[in-house]
Amino acid sequence: MAEVFTWLLLPALLISDDIGWGDLDANQPEVKANNTPYLNLLAEHGIRLTDFHSPASTCSPSRAAILTGRYGLRNGVTHNFGVGSVAGLPLSEVTLPQLLQRAGYYTAMIGKWHLGHNGPYSPTKRGFEYYFGIPYSNDMGCTDKPGYDVPECHPCHSYGPQVIRLQRSVHGGCYSKVGLPLIENSSIVEQPLDLWTLTKKYKSAAVRIIHNARERGQPYLLYIALAHMHVPLAPPPSQDASSTDSSVYSASLREMDSLVGAVKSASDETDKDNTLIWFTGDNGPWEQKCQYAGSVGPFMGKWQTSTGGGSAKRTTWEGGHRVPTVAYWPGRIPANTTSSALLSGMDIFPTLLSLAGITAPSDRRYDGIDASGVLLHGKQDGHEFLFHPNSGAAGRFGDLQAARSGKHKAFYITGAAEACGGSTGSQQLHNPPLIFDLEHDKAEETPLEVQTPEYQAAAQRIGRMREELLWDIATDTSVSTADYSTDDSAAPCCDPRRAVCRCSMLG
Repeated sequence: MAEVFTWLLLPALLISDDIGWGDLDANQPEVKANNTPYLNLLAEHGIRLTDFHSPASTCSPSRAAILTGRYGLRNGVTHNFGVGSVAGLPLSEVTLPQLLQRAGYYTAMIGKWHLGHNGPYSPTKRGFEYYFGIPYSNDMGCTDKPGYDVPECHPCHSYGPQVIRLQRSVHGGCYSKVGLPLIENSSIVEQPLDLWTLTKKYKSAAVRIIHNARERGQPYLLYIALAHMHVPLAPPPSQDASSTDSSVYSASLREMDSLVGAVKSASDETDKDNTLIWFTGDNGPWEQKCQYAGSVGPFMGKWQTSTGGGSAKRTTWEGGHRVPTVAYWPGRIPANTTSSALLSGMDIFPTLLSLAGITAPSDRRYDGIDASGVLLHGKQDGHEFLFHPNSGAAGRFGDLQAARSGKHKAFYITGAAEACGGSTGSQQLHNPPLIFDLEHDKAEETPLEVQTPEYQAAAQRIGRMREELLWDIATDTSVSTADYSTDDSAAPCCDPRRAVCRCSMLG
């Protein structure tokens, strides 16, 4: 018998860029870093999901899968869009905000979009009534006060009256000499934006959205995509802009966490009983950023690091996609609980729809599962199998190169992701696959021996399900194809006559 919901769901979905599983204090209490006090508070009064995974280990594919509930091989988004991208998430895909909007929700987004910024691909055309943020990553355009980066991204004003060039500049620190734009709805309100005041602007917008929606008595979806950790944008406590130690990353964590605190305070004040706050990450730390990258905790991918190359962002190692996740809903989610259910960011789509009493369109196949039983009732029924796609390392974009089944994880391809120091590691095909027992080997250091019964059973089980999923996708008539073509004129620019596009309409 279907559950009868008596609440009005007001979801606030917060997704942090490039955050590590170990960056959440509650995941590593022995470290006592005190960088995420508000997230710790959400965990203390909600649920901490310890085996939660981003759907991909880089930006655009992960966000597309979260908003559609479908693997990149279905929704068409298998790698990142760029400054000059003419398109984005295929228009044939139906998004979570579109479905909530049709049901009467006020839908708003703050932060990094990265699913297409031109015409029908912009956030306000994909289900959000209001948008305030940056169209892609904070290192994909220059700013007068750059965020911390390795290698360094020089400020816009150092380029003088040069022509706009979209390619990565010679020093390698940023993707474009076009000023990073701040967009409200469909208008550029500041270019280049001021990274150091961005959190304050986001807080103000978030609190205003929550209060205004509740004053109107209208349910809302607030989606906040935080880019703080992609290239750390908070100065260290010393305010020393030349500092290169880990205090920069810690300061950025605290800056991001303060925004989480502002959302919690505003939602608690307006409608605490009906507000679900769900925090997670889009992928793991960007290892090649060295001291400006986060912590993977115990999920170090030692097999890979011992042979060369990175084992975090862009890879299918646990550090690339196992992300810190907490959910808070007073009176609905039991306080101070932990779940080890195997879950994915793709599950956000069906779970929020289920909790809101909305049925997803039946003309397409989904890969996410309804996790409301895990959140509300302590169930442990996560995914029986979960697949991890290549997100820019070895092989083809989107290929399902690793797979989980219970405590076992199989790798079919490894290597080719850059680590701090420049090592990438050789691409290696594994036939038979590498299989690790994550229950006893979180660091993914020693694969099971191929001849053991445990290996043989796991390999057969995972291989069969992988083939079945690939066949299912191959025969899926709802599969979309993304357009990844680029054009220099597609770069957001408030004044094309100026080399770095300068304007400011903010009061």
